[in-house]
Amino acid sequence: MSDIYLSAEGRATSLTGDNVSYIVVAAVIALVALGFAAALTRSVLATGKGTEKMQEIAAAVQEGASAYLYRQFKTLAIFVVLAVALLFVLPVHDVSGDETMVKIGRSAFFVVGAVFSAFIGGAGMALATRANLRVAAAAREAAGGRENAMRIAFRTGGVVGFLTVGLGLVGAASVVLIFKGDAATVLEGFGFGAALLAMFMRVGGGIFTKAADVGADLVGKVEKGIPEDDARNPATIADNVGDNVGDCAGMAADLFESYAVTLVAALILGRAAFGESGLVFPLIVSAIGVIVAIVGVFITRLRKSDRSGLTAINRAFYASAVLSALAVWLVATLYLQPTWAQLLGDQWRTVLDVDGDLPLGPRGVAIAAVIIGILIAAAIQALTGYFTETTRRPVRDIGKSSLTGAATVVLAGISVGLESAVYSALLIGGGVFGAFLLGGGSITLSLFAVALAGTGLLTTVGVIVAMDTFGPISDNAQGIAEMSGDVDEQGARTLTELDAVGNTTKAITKGIAIATAVLAATALFGSYTNTLVSSLTEAGIGDVGTEVLNLMNVSNPRNLVGLIIGAAVVFLFSGLAINAVSRSAGAVVMEVRRQFREFPGIMDRTQRPEYGRVVDICTRDAQRELITPGLLAILAPIAVGFGLGAGALASYLAGAIGAGTLMAVFLANSGGAWDNAKKLVEDGAYGGKGSEAHAATIIGDTVGDPFKDTAGPAINPLLKVMNLVSLLIAPAVVAYSIGDEANTGLRVTIALVATAVIVAAVAFSKRRPVAMDDDASGVGRGGGNGGDDGLPGRSTPGQRPARVNV
Repeated sequence: MSDIYLSAEGRATSLTGDNVSYIVVAAVIALVALGFAAALTRSVLATGKGTEKMQEIAAAVQEGASAYLYRQFKTLAIFVVLAVALLFVLPVHDVSGDETMVKIGRSAFFVVGAVFSAFIGGAGMALATRANLRVAAAAREAAGGRENAMRIAFRTGGVVGFLTVGLGLVGAASVVLIFKGDAATVLEGFGFGAALLAMFMRVGGGIFTKAADVGADLVGKVEKGIPEDDARNPATIADNVGDNVGDCAGMAADLFESYAVTLVAALILGRAAFGESGLVFPLIVSAIGVIVAIVGVFITRLRKSDRSGLTAINRAFYASAVLSALAVWLVATLYLQPTWAQLLGDQWRTVLDVDGDLPLGPRGVAIAAVIIGILIAAAIQALTGYFTETTRRPVRDIGKSSLTGAATVVLAGISVGLESAVYSALLIGGGVFGAFLLGGGSITLSLFAVALAGTGLLTTVGVIVAMDTFGPISDNAQGIAEMSGDVDEQGARTLTELDAVGNTTKAITKGIAIATAVLAATALFGSYTNTLVSSLTEAGIGDVGTEVLNLMNVSNPRNLVGLIIGAAVVFLFSGLAINAVSRSAGAVVMEVRRQFREFPGIMDRTQRPEYGRVVDICTRDAQRELITPGLLAILAPIAVGFGLGAGALASYLAGAIGAGTLMAVFLANSGGAWDNAKKLVEDGAYGGKGSEAHAATIIGDTVGDPFKDTAGPAINPLLKVMNLVSLLIAPAVVAYSIGDEANTGLRVTIALVATAVIVAAVAFSKRRPVAMDDDASGVGRGGGNGGDDGLPGRSTPGQRPARVNV
């Protein structure tokens, strides 16, 4: 088995002139994307800002969101420092240059990946909190309001898309140019930094946004019967802040790490399969994705004849997919035919250990793999849309079930989520297997094909990110319009339509994100096997192929236990995230009830709610609750790897990938379907707003909120973090298990310490009770700003959050 991997001596340690030129061109194209991001930003900010009252509300949302992110980054800085130290200590393998410099590079680019992930999340949120106001203002226009509002919202998302593809490609290209043959090892750090920050931002932002959303809905809409974004609801500012820190900042960082980690996996396996050209071709494909993103964003235009904004988005997405496939075919024909022929000559079948038929040849394999990825993205777009659009039967059936109460709404939504997870998993699995079959029996070529499929899927990532950011911007715009009362009935209908479209686009992007997670995790799983081969060879094992097969034998009870633990971690992670929302939402409910009780003038608008108190509750709880899921993701692979061995760790990853795929799609689609079923009733179906059916769908929506916006999307970076941690510790796991460095005592000690930290973190988390009485909302009386400064109860940036006895 070891002969199918190129060793350090067998691959290029420098880049030829032509390939350097290709990489430089890719980097320049990435910089062009960043230039387009700057231009679009100026274009969005140049549009009208609406009335003074609308601007005041938007300013409060901006301030709360910025204060939250500032505090979150301070918390996460501790993890970044610890991770940098750990990366430098962990051994590297199969390097052709200075080992110390490679370690420094891996640690340094870990920081780069983390900073890029944080920047994209923060920049996306900062622009979104300004664009939401402009979308609401555009909807007020008598002529063309619908089209203009749609254009502003989507182009704001386009800025985040350009930042994603631009910074991801610049980072990866820089690593390849600097470290050349050792780039794959350094890229592990880059991908790990992006994934780790994204996971924390996704979990923390998800807890914040859904705690506020659930609390606002349960008291405001169900108990008080006021609209969702009514200014009388003390939780409404926190709800709008949450849309930005969760759906904008968190999801933008998540999609960036999907892009970065998938590209990293392709580069690692490309180097293993084809050396120098295997490092260059994925970068070329990603450069195509940048061009496709630019075209896709600018051709997304809402026509007056379009039934909804989703029609325009779908049209642009599918056009982008076709353009991407044609461009990849052209580039592969021009680049791969001469370079791979020169590398392998007529002996490519022997070099790649291909024992079956490969009628497409190496070049055809690459083209077909990328197109498979593009087709997966298109198919998920259609499949997810079917299960979450208001015009399709699943959502309409959930809406109809509201006639018999909340219980049937919840049951119908769970049923839709479970069924959709099966179809999505089969679709993703079919894509993975199809790409794998292209390899003709060569494990290396097959895994590289899977990685290229992920890269192909992400050639449309610029449009995908724009679709995702479009959702919370539209949601916030509707909130600003409703709170201010300065948008007429026609404008309100436009914003309601865009909000419903945004619910579907968010569900679609989450489905595509989990598909990239599976493809990247499968490719990283292959990289993990490659690492095992190299580590076993360095440990002096003779028949490495046989040893690897023995290690990964699933019939071994140790490996079966590892597989079960991997699946269980996904369930525990999801449960922790949902429970965190439940606890925080309980505190929000108590605080909102307190304010309605103690300030009766809120309902007749003679008293102003103290919005800042709820923002403080959500901020504090989100920072506190994200620690336990984060520790679980990092330490569980360490505990399994050092405790049960390298084979059990491989099984652990397999279990996590399988369970994570199904769980993520189930949570995302059921939540999206519940949300749009509520929108369906609010649009007048089955009794409309204020009816018992409406109350039932609100309950379904509150159940689905932490499903679709906290736990579900967080599984995506979870899978990547666990795979990358496993990849990083694999050499140490092998070294302490086999060969001269074997040290059972140290290995077991590491496993026990990691397990103890996980147990302690979970136990500490479970000790926090759910708020069940009015004392739970005992926030210090200085939390909000109910004064006459013209702002709706803003909290001060950097203000110390008041204590809440939960």
